Amino acid sequence: MLEEKKEDQKAQGTTRGASWGAAQGTEYVMSLLKHRYPMLLIDRILSLDVEGEKIHALKNVSINEPFFQGHFPERPIMPGVFLLEALAQAAWALQGEVTGAQSGVFMGADSVRFRKLVQPGDTLHLHVTGVRVSTLAGRFSGEIFVEDVKVAEAMVLLAVVDSK
Repeated sequence: MLEEKKEDQKAQGTTRGASWGAAQGTEYVMSLLKHRYPMLLIDRILSLDVEGEKIHALKNVSINEPFFQGHFPERPIMPGVFLLEALAQAAWALQGEVTGAQSGVFMGADSVRFRKLVQPGDTLHLHVTGVRVSTLAGRFSGEIFVEDVKVAEAMVLLAVVDSK
């Protein structure tokens, strides 16, 4: 069934389900995700490979992020749960493009590791790869880098709650 969906998307010539390497901005991200400010944690998608089930997304971390008001005012640090949520959003964008699913939920995470602090001014590069992707659920391996330094990693689990 998943293969049929991919073939249909190719035949229709749609951008959804297509692989590309050119950066796509916020409008495209918002077409894939139901999240909106302040919970939209992806600014751009730099590349997406449906066949290889990989995505490279970007998040610019600004001092204006709402969580910095209380975490921590004297030394702002991006909370780890938001790093994990950003990975889940990148995974969901990939899930939607691979399967055509429209909405889903974050079900869990395994092997979560926060390795370095993320601060205002950092640019997060989120690299997510599908480990097992189906029309019902997905398991994804994700890593976040600032420059060339890995700051976090996790296995993310998603469940589809509504599909096309």
